[in-house]
Amino acid sequence: MRDSWFFRLAAFATVLTFGLVVLGAYVRLSDAGLGCPDWPGCYGHWKVPDQAAHLSAANEAYPERQVEPAKAWKEMAHRYVAGTLGLLVLALAILAWRRRRIPGQLVLLPVVLLILIIFQSLLGMLTVTWLLKPLIVMGHLLGGMATLALLAWITLRTGGLGIGSDTSSIGGAWRWLAFGALTVLVVQIALGGWTSSNYAALACPDFPTCHGQWWPEADFDEGFILWRGIGIDYEGGVLDNHGRVAIHLMHRLGAVITSVVLIGFALALILAPPCPVLRRAGAALLGALLLQVGLGIATVVGHLPLPVAAAHNAGAALLLITLVGVIHLIVGAPEARHRRGV
Repeated sequence: MRDSWFFRLAAFATVLTFGLVVLGAYVRLSDAGLGCPDWPGCYGHWKVPDQAAHLSAANEAYPERQVEPAKAWKEMAHRYVAGTLGLLVLALAILAWRRRRIPGQLVLLPVVLLILIIFQSLLGMLTVTWLLKPLIVMGHLLGGMATLALLAWITLRTGGLGIGSDTSSIGGAWRWLAFGALTVLVVQIALGGWTSSNYAALACPDFPTCHGQWWPEADFDEGFILWRGIGIDYEGGVLDNHGRVAIHLMHRLGAVITSVVLIGFALALILAPPCPVLRRAGAALLGALLLQVGLGIATVVGHLPLPVAAAHNAGAALLLITLVGVIHLIVGAPEARHRRGV
């Protein structure tokens, strides 16, 4: 099955989704999330209006948000790539159904993935029409990460990558550790999305302290109000500094907890099982974590440079994929033993 079109299509969709996650972060961080104030087009067109008559009509239709071609093209590029991914996922679901009688073919997951993509499209629309509402933006980020994780899982399972005879020593307890680590990472990614969508990344401009203190004054009640109603323009954020500080502090605290959990898990993989493939996976997980921590610190110290901030989002995606790969190895080991009659 590794040489099948299904595997190749899933692998390509995984790479495209990784790029889409990074592109989405770049659009958001460059304040281009409302570069096109309507959806799915841009000022009523399928591309950014560039003719004088179209520009005049667009500016008249949206007087509060005049056309800024640079921002609009960033937003439309994101939509074009997202549309391409949607078609790929649809093709995967159709191909999976047609191959459903082949032993080992995944069918349910591609269908679930298609449903997720449709839901992601809805969130993408609401991100624009609800004016960058933080809860929707965070949900859209989590949906993108979930799409990436599912595609990576489908690719790994279809190809059987990394599952070999040296995984025979892996026990069931490793599953609990792996899924626990995944839960912690997902919560931290959500905190990162909440921080970004509330423009709280620079609420603490210094590191490791915040405004020269380890725990400055912060308003957690204000910072974590999830729903504030419809019609509020959230571009630039609506919170005062104390609310943003609360969000930033929680993201830092989450980073510490996530680092402790993932470092412990990675070291356990490296040191505990007599299994070379898991030792390599643990080393990869540790490397991805250290890279992500370094990018997070650089984002604050450098006062949110766009390339570093976008790379920080890419680092989160890379860390997620790496952990999904580890889980694939752990979950796949009993299946490999069963196939060998162990």
